Amino acid sequence: MLDTQTFGNDLKALGFDFYTGVPCSFLKDLINYSINECDYIAAVNEGDAVAIASGAFLGGRKPVVLMQNSGLTNAVSPLTSLTYPFKIPVLGFVSLRGEPGLSDEPQHELMGEITGEMLDLMQIKWDILSPIEHVARTQVKKAAEFIDKQEPYFFVVKKGTFKKEKLMKDFTVNNKNKNKQGKIAEDQMPTRYETLSAINQLKDDKTIQLATTGKTGRELYEIEDAVNNLYMVGSMGCVSSLGLGLAYTRQDKEVVVIDGDGSLLMRMGSLATNGFYQPKNMLHIILDNQSHDSTGGQNTVSNNVNFVEIASANGYENSFYVHSLEELQMRIVDWKKEKGLTFLYIKITPGSKENLGRPKVTPAEVKARLKRFIN
Repeated sequence: MLDTQTFGNDLKALGFDFYTGVPCSFLKDLINYSINECDYIAAVNEGDAVAIASGAFLGGRKPVVLMQNSGLTNAVSPLTSLTYPFKIPVLGFVSLRGEPGLSDEPQHELMGEITGEMLDLMQIKWDILSPIEHVARTQVKKAAEFIDKQEPYFFVVKKGTFKKEKLMKDFTVNNKNKNKQGKIAEDQMPTRYETLSAINQLKDDKTIQLATTGKTGRELYEIEDAVNNLYMVGSMGCVSSLGLGLAYTRQDKEVVVIDGDGSLLMRMGSLATNGFYQPKNMLHIILDNQSHDSTGGQNTVSNNVNFVEIASANGYENSFYVHSLEELQMRIVDWKKEKGLTFLYIKITPGSKENLGRPKVTPAEVKARLKRFIN
């Protein structure tokens, strides 16, 4: 078995001091180490953990993602449509539940057989982590070389690999809920293009704008292609988790997350993580047109959802229903002055700009120039 403290310190010596993930009994001791000795964000699902790690990487950290192999299936979308096109390297540890030949719960049987094949299909280099200290140290150095080349690397971890590590500290709950305001007037219902233009007018040299998947990113690109913009091209629902990882690691920047109703509904558990960790330098804006505009205009199920109440209940310090572009800009200006994790919700008209193009800059180029801007 590996001495968890020694192994963790070896990782830290290579620069890996930011962790995020979802617990697994096989990895509990490494998770306890990361909570005790490093920065750790507890994600509500494995896909969000990958996005959080990606944000931390943009902020200049070398992140580690921890998950059970059943959760690897949850992480497929961001691993194939976020970290792959943007060339964001994450170091992953995935437990081998359901290892062939060992007795385990029935839900792990299939994943135990195909964990390595799944990593191969996603073109992720991987190895089974050795329980022998000097071998594991060599493996980790090899993994670090892949990370330095902007390539992800995963370790598959068998039962009993790590020695016991006691959890020495725990999280403190920090639920503020200072300000909340629901609908009190008629909705102006601007277009997405008008709304993005109003948001973009207020950015400055501290602002990073993360635009969600689909036409939101494409329209922001047409308004102004700036080095402090990131246009999500996949991993739908992960934009605020990306924002959390970035805001948490770079508190000197203002992170503006521009989200949509369909996107947020897909991974609404991310609101709980955001509200728990309370990044005061993050502004989360929801543009709700009650439709999947990028895929044909089909209705979302947001009609009866009170996003403002939900964000507030999940710990956002400020949650406001916004009725017009003037009010939107006023709230953004207030946030820039006062800070605090803030949620702004505005209803917009369905539809998009005619003859809307696509970004001519590749995701990898977007990542590279954004990292230069940030760091």
